[in-house]
Amino acid sequence: MGPHQMRLPKTSLKLCLAVCCLAGYTAAPTFAQTATPAPPAPAASGTAATPTPSAPAASGTATAPTPTAPAAPPPGLWINGIHLYAQIQAGITANPASPDDGVNFGRLFDDRSNQPQLNQLMLTATKPLNSSATGFDWGFKLQGIYGSDARYTHFLGVFDQNPGPGYINQFDIFEANVQFHFPFPTAGGMDVKVGMFPTPLGYEVLDPSSNPFYSHSYIFNFGLPLKHTGILTTSHLTPLIDLYLGIDTGVNTTFGSGTGDNNGSPGGIVGFGLNMMGGDLTLLALSHMGPENATRALSPLGFDANGYMRYLNDVVLTWKVNKKLTLTTEANWIRDDFAGFFTKGHPSAANAFGVAQYFSYSMSDLVTFNARAEVYRDDNGFFVTAFPANNVFGYTNFVRSELGLPSVSVGTGGVPTTYGEITVGLTFKPNLPSPVTGLLIRPELRVDQALSGGHPFGTNASATSQVTIASDFVLTF
Repeated sequence: MGPHQMRLPKTSLKLCLAVCCLAGYTAAPTFAQTATPAPPAPAASGTAATPTPSAPAASGTATAPTPTAPAAPPPGLWINGIHLYAQIQAGITANPASPDDGVNFGRLFDDRSNQPQLNQLMLTATKPLNSSATGFDWGFKLQGIYGSDARYTHFLGVFDQNPGPGYINQFDIFEANVQFHFPFPTAGGMDVKVGMFPTPLGYEVLDPSSNPFYSHSYIFNFGLPLKHTGILTTSHLTPLIDLYLGIDTGVNTTFGSGTGDNNGSPGGIVGFGLNMMGGDLTLLALSHMGPENATRALSPLGFDANGYMRYLNDVVLTWKVNKKLTLTTEANWIRDDFAGFFTKGHPSAANAFGVAQYFSYSMSDLVTFNARAEVYRDDNGFFVTAFPANNVFGYTNFVRSELGLPSVSVGTGGVPTTYGEITVGLTFKPNLPSPVTGLLIRPELRVDQALSGGHPFGTNASATSQVTIASDFVLTF
């Protein structure tokens, strides 16, 4: 994430203000990935850090304990153990400042101001993996989307130019992988995922049904990878500790020099998870490291892209205080060894770091209150970027920047900036009849502020703050 090949000032674009505030009632999807407004720290899909079941306590008699009935499968269409489902997410973000370029700066997936967006039309086929099986198990997941989110979630080399620069809605593959559970080499066994998969790093995820808000944090947008192609293993060392190890082609990449991969070096994932207090307190600490700059961009300057590392580090601590209240803290640090800035003739590094605090309180079975407070420091004015579409490259700027091709992005011009944001919202979740298995409607109010440094918001980067009112819905069937 965060390649910046060209920085241009914002250009004028007259827009028609379409302010719309949505509110309603929603239902938490109850399919394969159950959506709670503040889910536990997400682990790798299909290789989740599931604690090894503990042995039953001695009862004082030789009588075996009564077996626990297996949990009911998620609702939806099941065919021979394969779960098929669809999901739609759409929303709108009202920005009273109505910036001329139509962009909410500091945002990616909800970056279009005063314009409705079809974020995702998702189709999924999955055979869920049983990570706590006592023997061998296997599964798979195939998931693709069509919508505006695909502008930023592309695997390089897959649908890069679809359907063209002028189209905000595009195609993408979220997941295409097979998963295995082996009852060795540890007591809890080991899970292995092979193929294309979302990153296990971070608290917020690509599936909107598992997030508390329509908008994303600065950490999610600019401090984390999104997807990988490779192998990820999760070893359940003890009921307390899980070990993560993986090797991949890099951040949002596949195979093929200059097309599927923007350089010639692999990346890797390492970290651990802790499962404490019977799962009510969890810690997930993961890092991804490897070269991420494009050979196409650095080679003409006389530099080898494979020799400059990017480190993405993230820690998520989630405490389920009780049945109603969940608190989550996320800390993040990203560093790129080649920032495009030069000191004494040599490239210097860029750093960004931040912390976000989440608060989720279930007011009833139908309503949950959510809040997020975040501070994010872009120490070199390098990572926090916007990609306006009012130029020749249109909605392909992000992919082009990852590939090292000419692109247009808007930033602070290298001015170090500290960002703060506070978001509050409600999640409404009614029960709906079949075939609908879930509905979320999430109105939110968000205030962004440049606490120090530049003034990146508004028309022509003229403001130090930004206020947005937004809502989305996530419908699952």
